[in-house]
Amino acid sequence: MRQPLHPLSWALWLLAGLGLLSLTRNPLYLALIFAWIGVVGGSVRLVGLTSRRQPLLSPLRFGLLVIPVTMLVNALNVHIGATILWVLPLALPLIGGPITLEALVYGALNGLVLTAIYALVVLVNQVLTVRAIVGLAPRAYSPLAVVATIALTFAPLTVRQIQVIREAQAVRGQRMQSLRDWLPLFLPLLLSGLERALQLAEAMTARGFAGNHRQTTPFALRLGLIGGLLAMVAGLALQLRWPGATSGGWLAMGGLALLGAGLWWSGRRQPHTVYRPAAFRRRDWLVSGAALGALTLFLIPWFDRASLFYYPYPRLSLPGFHLLHGLATWGLLAPAFVLLWERNR
Repeated sequence: MRQPLHPLSWALWLLAGLGLLSLTRNPLYLALIFAWIGVVGGSVRLVGLTSRRQPLLSPLRFGLLVIPVTMLVNALNVHIGATILWVLPLALPLIGGPITLEALVYGALNGLVLTAIYALVVLVNQVLTVRAIVGLAPRAYSPLAVVATIALTFAPLTVRQIQVIREAQAVRGQRMQSLRDWLPLFLPLLLSGLERALQLAEAMTARGFAGNHRQTTPFALRLGLIGGLLAMVAGLALQLRWPGATSGGWLAMGGLALLGAGLWWSGRRQPHTVYRPAAFRRRDWLVSGAALGALTLFLIPWFDRASLFYYPYPRLSLPGFHLLHGLATWGLLAPAFVLLWERNR
């Protein structure tokens, strides 16, 4: 099926989802975000856009594994809260002290955020092809993106090659009963890996991979890239230190914008040709605008943002809810509307 959405719109949707998840720990907003991710995933499967690349763990299994771990780690390290469930001996280093319900709840919220981030990444990885993901990299760093993509595909190809060698050895009567029986697999696996690497290197050399001459990077471009990166890191650090303040979020967004502008400028200086460029259509603007609009509504200080910063300490209480922030999460539903509209045309 033809890809109805531009890869850049999926990348901006992913960026907005990650931004929303990093800005709140309110379980009501997290539940809405998680629900909209599930709706978009269902619409993607309904229109048949998912690829054959399956994750090692589904988001459900990932959540069942991660959430209990984050609950336990937070409860053993944060001994704050009025609702004490049980007390570990103080003689135990680092973990000794009261285990509170509030610490368990906050650990569960952190695990839910990690699960939602994993679900976002898995969904975008299922929708976009490897070629589309490489195409999202800045032009100046496209060789690095190609190398990273090859490195990411190494493990699945190796696993597939191991299965082929095992089947060939089984036809010859080889049985895998002990560690010594696995030794005949290593030499064919090593030889096939070297052969595949040589073939890939020859193909990339024949196509002139990274064969253009190097250009000197202007000082202003270097300064902009370094300044944008430092501003983004400083903004994230301020956001973690003072979650209620908006200066950290705006500084991080400004640094990200400066970094993006620097990467765009750096890419414009590199020769680049595309055989069939993908058009950025109105539906792509709709998805990108809805996603970035939702992130903007979570960042602007003109509305009450107290409900975003939910903490169950010192005593567990019901989270607040702001109607505008709840409606803002609906911006993540834009891909589902576009995909279903495209399917029913």
